[in-house]
Amino acid sequence: MAGSSIASAGFRIHRAVRAAHLMFPQSFSSLPMFKNEGFGKARRFLSTASVMASKESPENNPGLHASVDEATKGYFLQQTMVRVKDPKVSLDFYSRIMGMSLLKRLDFEEMKFSLYFLGYEDLSSAPTNPVERTAWTFGQKAVLELTHNWGTETDPDFKAYHNGNSEPRGFGHIGITVDDVHKACERFESLGVQFVKKPADGKIKDIAFIKDPDGYWIEIFDTRNIAKTTASAAV
Repeated sequence: MAGSSIASAGFRIHRAVRAAHLMFPQSFSSLPMFKNEGFGKARRFLSTASVMASKESPENNPGLHASVDEATKGYFLQQTMVRVKDPKVSLDFYSRIMGMSLLKRLDFEEMKFSLYFLGYEDLSSAPTNPVERTAWTFGQKAVLELTHNWGTETDPDFKAYHNGNSEPRGFGHIGITVDDVHKACERFESLGVQFVKKPADGKIKDIAFIKDPDGYWIEIFDTRNIAKTTASAAV
């Protein structure tokens, strides 16, 4: 407990010092304790403290457990499911525009619905046996599952699914990493994709949100810009 308290205090000191240094760089650096060797020692101490109690540590995240239960060691996030009105339209969007491949399709005739599993996996490694391919698909990470309840695509009374971004809010979006967010968005715009937010819009720059055919939001970002854009929130 003592070590945790020290680490947590060190992290709070580190944040306070950093904030003061950013606000008053000249006055701050003129203090004797932060000149030359003294400043170096202080920085080394604060750096050590921040490592001991990072923003992601249990000390700074009540409820977070540091140790992982051995029973969960084989777990991983495999899929996110959204319901779609028309699989023909959705498959076109996610394959042609987003570059995904169909890993597996499952049809449940008695219950009248189909599941489409999409992702960025290399299909050359997929088994040709349909049952084995199901097991292979469920062994991949970060798969998008589209659920189609038969008949919605031709039902004139069907109302759109809730995308989670209007009241009552719940589900928010999925996220796709691209090589260059600006080039990707130029391509999306040329293809007629609907934007919620372009990279230059809003307070948080260099990320975008687009909509799929059912109105679900997709966040678009690249690793370089997302790190730069969120730098102040990361420390």
